[in-house]
Amino acid sequence: MTERRDTQSVGRVTPETLSVTTPLALDCGKTLGAYDLVYETYGRLNADRSNAVLICHALSGNHHAAGWHDETDAKPGWWDKCIGPGKMIDTDRFFVVCVANLGAYNGSTGPGSINPDTGRHYGPDFPVLTVADWVRSQDVLREHLGISVWVAIVGGSLGGMQVMQWAIDFPDRLRHAVVIASAPKLSAQNIAFNEIARQAIVTDPEFHDGRYYEAGVVPRRGLMLARMLGHITYLSDEAMRAKFGRDLRAGRINYGFDVEFQVESYLRYQGESFVTRFDANTYLLMTKALDYFDPAYATGGSLAQAFAPVTARFMVVSFTSDWRFAPARSKEIVDALVDAGKAVAYAEVASDLGHDDFLLTMPHYIKTLRAYLGRAAAEVGA
Repeated sequence: MTERRDTQSVGRVTPETLSVTTPLALDCGKTLGAYDLVYETYGRLNADRSNAVLICHALSGNHHAAGWHDETDAKPGWWDKCIGPGKMIDTDRFFVVCVANLGAYNGSTGPGSINPDTGRHYGPDFPVLTVADWVRSQDVLREHLGISVWVAIVGGSLGGMQVMQWAIDFPDRLRHAVVIASAPKLSAQNIAFNEIARQAIVTDPEFHDGRYYEAGVVPRRGLMLARMLGHITYLSDEAMRAKFGRDLRAGRINYGFDVEFQVESYLRYQGESFVTRFDANTYLLMTKALDYFDPAYATGGSLAQAFAPVTARFMVVSFTSDWRFAPARSKEIVDALVDAGKAVAYAEVASDLGHDDFLLTMPHYIKTLRAYLGRAAAEVGA
């Protein structure tokens, strides 16, 4: 195969699978009797196993965060820009782990897996999951890897919610919590966006009540519409204006309902490509987990009280153009941590793309997190 251009890439990686036979009790009241966790690792674990970093992925992510699998890879892992030798999450210093959440597409056990009790795909029978469920399963992987304490857990968006849940539920198992472009709970507007996306999927004639696997079809239109809607919320108005404006594909108005504006063409492309690499039932599960996340619910609405068990130091990062998880939401996290007497640093990064900025490499963002994580590495001699 052709050599990759990125000289700081972790290179070729092979996913690993942990098959768990100890039942996992879920918040919904159901239990997964057995399940697989698919994960990748980058870098080397040091002698005392103190340099491990866990990466928590967002809605459309999975275990493949960096490097490539084989010559069929069109592009590297979803956070390859930030994970690798000398990069923001430096694999010369850290042993980096990324696991596909339960229910994720093309990874750990999920709706597309075979239910051992029925011999058919789980489909709609796969239990509804919460962020806390994911964290408990990730802790099973931690134990399997022989890691006592993560030097840091890092996540953006939905991944950042997992980081917060880790710090609350397992305070003695992480030293640093890095929360990027996230929120302490979804706003009503964000829940509304998720509901529209789910309705687009479940009302697709090819959805078959979630059993489209057996029907040999995919609810393409619904999943495409869900992705188009979601993608709009990940971009800022400035970014869309700069990239597309009101440019016409043919340079003239055709007075019809086909694709005329460049932004229409872009959104359709995003929707169509998403259908080939994601699963509709997974989309339903992931958005519901987003909706349910609210650690303050158990403490009568007090986020500061929810953070009471925390011992980790926090680094919280937001982006000025992110209107889906605006800086004000990150400041709620910071304020609650301060009120709880916890150690927290905060950076608001000037940006123009929107929510997806956390996947990119703006200099201030990269320098800030590289410096923070560098200090974390030094603490453990990495």
